[in-house]
Amino acid sequence: MTNSSCNGDNAQFVKNSCGATTYPNLCIKSLSSYSSEINTNYQKLANAALAVSLKSAKSASALVLNLLRRGHLKPNEAAAVKDCVDNIGESIDEVRQSLRELKSFNGNVGDLEFKMSNVKTWLSAALTDDDTCMEGLDEENVAPKVKNKIRSSIAGVAQLTSNALALVSNLNYTSSVN
Repeated sequence: MTNSSCNGDNAQFVKNSCGATTYPNLCIKSLSSYSSEINTNYQKLANAALAVSLKSAKSASALVLNLLRRGHLKPNEAAAVKDCVDNIGESIDEVRQSLRELKSFNGNVGDLEFKMSNVKTWLSAALTDDDTCMEGLDEENVAPKVKNKIRSSIAGVAQLTSNALALVSNLNYTSSVN
């Protein structure tokens, strides 16, 4: 098999796997550059999806923290944005824990179910934290300009995390050791 046909197989693997996610186009776009590293390995695919989600969450956190530090917010807006910073921080921790847990899988079948349960729980919690951030902005009547910047960034994180959760949920013993 030639290198170009391997790369084509890898890209097709990513595309096919992303078909099981809620946001398949985003999934393909965010993971296609990793296709040669992923090869056709489901665990590597899930690891890459988690890494992309983590990177996006860190970027969103920096954006929201920057908005808070500028100091041009009313007290109620500042409180909501501060809560959002805290929520995103928790989300980052949960995605980071998920990535660590998945990377620690060594092929021991007995560990898989427990590890996957942990990862799914943490990713679900990360999604809840993202939603909580966005809901808090609505509850405190944050100015539309600020709210839209944050919402756009957090929505992207939530979509990537949702995709990672779907890919992790599709992992099983046979796919994770191949």
